[in-house]
Amino acid sequence: MATKILYFTVNGRPEQAEFPLDCPAQDVKDLFRSAAEAGPHDILKLYNPKGNIINISPSLEPNSPSSCYKLEVVAADCNNEPFGAELAGALGFDLSSMEKRLQGLEKNILIEAGETPAAVYEMKKQVDSFREKLESVEHLSWLGLFKDLSEGTHKPSPFYHKRTLRKTKKECEHVRENSLEVSEEVRQYLKTPTFDNWQWEDAEIMVLLQVMYTDLDFIAIFNIEPEVLQQFLFEVYRRYNNIPFHNFKHCFCVTQMMYGLIWLTDLRSKMDSTDLLIMLTSAVCHDLDHTGYNNAYQINARTELALRYNDISPLENHHCAVAFEILEKKESNIFRNLPMDQYKRIREGIIKCVLATDMTSHNEILNKFKSILPTFDFTIKDHRDVLMMILIKVSDISNEARPMEVAEPWLDCLLQEFYNQSDMEKLEGLPVTPFMDRDKVNKPSSQTGFIRFVLLPLFIELANLFPSLEQHIINPVRKALDYYTEMEKALEREKVNRAQSENAAKSKETAMGTQSTADSQSETSKPDPQ
Repeated sequence: MATKILYFTVNGRPEQAEFPLDCPAQDVKDLFRSAAEAGPHDILKLYNPKGNIINISPSLEPNSPSSCYKLEVVAADCNNEPFGAELAGALGFDLSSMEKRLQGLEKNILIEAGETPAAVYEMKKQVDSFREKLESVEHLSWLGLFKDLSEGTHKPSPFYHKRTLRKTKKECEHVRENSLEVSEEVRQYLKTPTFDNWQWEDAEIMVLLQVMYTDLDFIAIFNIEPEVLQQFLFEVYRRYNNIPFHNFKHCFCVTQMMYGLIWLTDLRSKMDSTDLLIMLTSAVCHDLDHTGYNNAYQINARTELALRYNDISPLENHHCAVAFEILEKKESNIFRNLPMDQYKRIREGIIKCVLATDMTSHNEILNKFKSILPTFDFTIKDHRDVLMMILIKVSDISNEARPMEVAEPWLDCLLQEFYNQSDMEKLEGLPVTPFMDRDKVNKPSSQTGFIRFVLLPLFIELANLFPSLEQHIINPVRKALDYYTEMEKALEREKVNRAQSENAAKSKETAMGTQSTADSQSETSKPDPQ
């Protein structure tokens, strides 16, 4: 079998990795993670000899010991004290260090023996089980460890360690401290739906967002000063909250998918730059200041937002309002050099796009798009407007179009946010949102219906206009549906088996009780020997 050998250093230590040419992307990432003895939520960065960050993937160019790559490990998107340190302080030992030592042991055994012994698998299983107990047992909440995961299979959200809803001063200062040089390879990778957001820190994501504006020529066309764009993105970053799902990384993922769709469908030749600017900026701003509770909660709880916007898309109206608060400041107004009529067009377009992300208008927008699809004409403004709304809707719910190793952690984050809301609804005596109830919803059940009845119908209609998207967004979503369908069936089988076991145990107990009663009656019915 043909293989590829890569030479790299970790903390100055020379290493090498060998893998088949057809090796899956996740296996390559796992190999580097093991070599670096990195934790499950650490961010890995690989640099080429020129010092540019490159993507960890099977397409990495083979090299030699004299032209090593450089691998670095960064703590999982965290500017506060990491979870491992909390564990070490609370328990008297560092579980993360134990995990890393175990990974190192596994790597050494693999090099020597070529396979991992069952004993090492069992050790890993026990360590994982111990960590899971620490993170899921409620009476440990006084240690600051309890994360209330609804299922043992859930990975902890990468955002569980955040202690404040709003960005701290330290977090904000951190994103300004970055001098990332983006290689051509990363620029091309950024244009694809397979982009892995988990490999990048927030400070680097800020740079990648600037790259999008630059590579679409927005800087030149709209006379956007680079320092104003940086300040705009900084203000955006600051106004995304530390919540499990609707956070700054989600903002980036939606924007990156929009950016990818613009390139994949060659929209630059079909729509003018103003429309493209509207779509990209709408994606950047679409969830500003989201607090993790949806419109149903806002309305039922009669929150300030619901009262202010008369129960009409409270969140989406708020996201728009926050966006234009940022754009009202001269130092962060990326549209400040445009004539008033163009600014008005952009403002109208952003409002229209962001409001379209309210799922209560989903069917209305999709049906309108389906009705104009047979005669779609890019020269008709109404047609372009509907397409722009469809594109931001697709981008907003596009996680399942990504590779499973990228998409599944996002589902864990979403469920964590859902469960938080349903818990709050129960506490406050409000109607409980059915698809958020931890007592009724699990990972596969939350996805199979959503993919079948929301995602696929929407994505298929967009692919009817752009057939090239079939391979990029529809095929991965179908695979995700198969994956969660199988998971749902497995859970159902497990549930049936458990019920049968419980019934058998009860029957056995009943039979033993009956026998015991019969024996007791037999004893009492014997004649008295006296």
